[in-house]
Amino acid sequence: MDVKVGPHWYRNSNGIVEVDGLPQIEMTLRKTGNTPVRVNFAIFDKVGKIHAKIEANSLVINEQGAYHLERLETGLVLSNRGDKKRVLAINVTGTDQVEIPEGEFYTLKGHLLKITPNEWSVEKTTERSGETDMKGQAVAVGSQ
Repeated sequence: MDVKVGPHWYRNSNGIVEVDGLPQIEMTLRKTGNTPVRVNFAIFDKVGKIHAKIEANSLVINEQGAYHLERLETGLVLSNRGDKKRVLAINVTGTDQVEIPEGEFYTLKGHLLKITPNEWSVEKTTERSGETDMKGQAVAVGSQ
């Protein structure tokens, strides 16, 4: 699967996005059902406590009802109910291609990951446009 995080393409990945060296997003393309991608994703706070969790496109943990999950024909969007800020947006853009054009969430290690169409950044690492062949491995975002 090719995964685009912000403006950077990660070709030939296994559909897992590791942030700070730990798996945080897992995506599988689907041929049936309304949403063409199946997503597992965990949201943490600054100290690493889990606040929300998506399993198979459903919110299974949602502390204080703080998050809203919208399933779309092309993917899904998780947003904060309070400020309406997008936590994570995932779109299927082609056969075996997924884009994460925007998002903002904490990693398990308490680092803030920001994804925009122009770049992604976490801690002291920033990545702009480019392409990386993952050779069947997980997409690696942030420090290892």
